[in-house]
Amino acid sequence: MEDDEMSKTSDKTLGKEVGFLNPALSAVLDNFLSEDVLPSTSLDERTRGIAVVSVLVGSQSSDYFEVALPRIVESGPSAAEVREVLYQAVAYMGIGRVYPFLKIADRILGAGGEGSAADETERLERGERAQIEIFGAQMKGFADSGDAFSGNINKWLVKNCFGDYYTRGVLSYAEREMVTFCLLAAQGGCEPQLKSHTAANLRVGNSAAFLVDVITQCMPYIGYPRTLNAIAAIREAAAK
Repeated sequence: MEDDEMSKTSDKTLGKEVGFLNPALSAVLDNFLSEDVLPSTSLDERTRGIAVVSVLVGSQSSDYFEVALPRIVESGPSAAEVREVLYQAVAYMGIGRVYPFLKIADRILGAGGEGSAADETERLERGERAQIEIFGAQMKGFADSGDAFSGNINKWLVKNCFGDYYTRGVLSYAEREMVTFCLLAAQGGCEPQLKSHTAANLRVGNSAAFLVDVITQCMPYIGYPRTLNAIAAIREAAAK
């Protein structure tokens, strides 16, 4: 079976599984996914799968995630790559909102591997390197910036968000920025951060056209308003 036919079959099956609870919706969902959304971009199944996992977490769609996950890993990202999306989501969603997805992933994919935390100096150093590579040289010393209100948060952004998560490997910086873009777009209410990370995506090589493809494929899972907000952020970043 050709790749595009396989992806259509997978999503039509997903539509039928979700639509089983509401048969009236099934035909509409199946047709929209397979006839409109899937043929509209040229994303490979791995990239599309990573993006869909990201927006399902961002939109807190745990029931759909449980249905979709076996199909996603069948023809898309590996179990390790899915877990990396979930781990990174903790920095942008909080552990309370990601925990249900971690439980589902462990049940379906099996428990993840063991890990260990680096010391504070190493976390700071590698986090700063990541920030500089993604955002530019102006990020040097960011951990020591901020005032009495934001000082701790700025330091934790460097050593935790970037030092602990972005530097884990498995996903490249460009892929992690795409994940962050999807997480922010899907949860809504994070437009300042969405704009910043949209610009960062462009800086690490994810083109505006690529980001439009990503959010287009994610639209059925997050709806039109948040998709249009993301497109507005892409348009603004691309114009600079």
